[in-house]
Amino acid sequence: MRFNKLDLNLLVALDALLDERKITRAAERLSLSQSAISGMLGRLREYFDDELLVQVGRTLELTPLALELVTPVRNVLLQIQTVVAINPGFDPSTARRHFKIATSDYVISIFLRKAIPLLERLAPNITIEFMPQVEDTAEKLRRGEYDFLIIPEPFLADDQPRVALFEDDYVCAVWDDNTSVGHSVSLEKYTQMGHVAVLLGWPRAPTYESRFLDANGLKRHVKVTTSDFGSVAPALVGTQLIATVHRRLANEFARRYPLRLIEPPLAIPKVRECLQWHEYRDKDPCHHWVRQLLIDTAARIDDDADNGVSRVRTCRTR
Repeated sequence: MRFNKLDLNLLVALDALLDERKITRAAERLSLSQSAISGMLGRLREYFDDELLVQVGRTLELTPLALELVTPVRNVLLQIQTVVAINPGFDPSTARRHFKIATSDYVISIFLRKAIPLLERLAPNITIEFMPQVEDTAEKLRRGEYDFLIIPEPFLADDQPRVALFEDDYVCAVWDDNTSVGHSVSLEKYTQMGHVAVLLGWPRAPTYESRFLDANGLKRHVKVTTSDFGSVAPALVGTQLIATVHRRLANEFARRYPLRLIEPPLAIPKVRECLQWHEYRDKDPCHHWVRQLLIDTAARIDDDADNGVSRVRTCRTR
């Protein structure tokens, strides 16, 4: 298909080139040969009358025009994908779609494990792929690489719609036979103890509670670092270490591991986990149906367990 003499298939190649800034990686991404991508780049240069990518040392850099094209090209492709995906006669029982959700293993184990059985029963042909929560998660949503984010509010994109799902607060966890603390811990003791901490994704990014502690000048003596929340509990067993954990997750840990839960020595603000999606997906019936299923599940997150954390039933959207 052509528009104003431009082969629209070239936009897909242009998007990959602008994003990857390497012919080899763009070729791998599109499952094409390097010569094919080089040929497409030549046609794009001719159409735009601009080099688009220029060699600077060993790397390719975007020209000023190419930099201006990054967002419009991505948005055009997202709009096309949305139009193609929309099915006016949407029926969840027969719909076939694949959604990528960027989130943490905490959200999966506490919240999404309750949504997946509903999804399987009501929409058996809709598939889900969990993606890691990384430093540029919000940017990946903007580029259309992720369909949903379910992450703490401070990490969301500031220009895309979102809705609050649920809140959680924090508790400290230690091995049940830990002799360095009893049923409470002072701030002085807390800072002296060895900690188990979580850094997510690559490059490693601090979690919500770690950012709060760092912002308040509280330096922990981190002795064990994990890449997921689920590793915290086994790392505590048999040690004199301490960890600061979401209360819901800590309660799950305490049912499976010999742990003792104690209140933290300072008030850590509650974390609000939110659902976010790209604005171009707003009117996609299937996307909307999955969003609503997640929102409804969040409204009942504590129906099968009383862990002392209040639900968030009101939604804030943009």
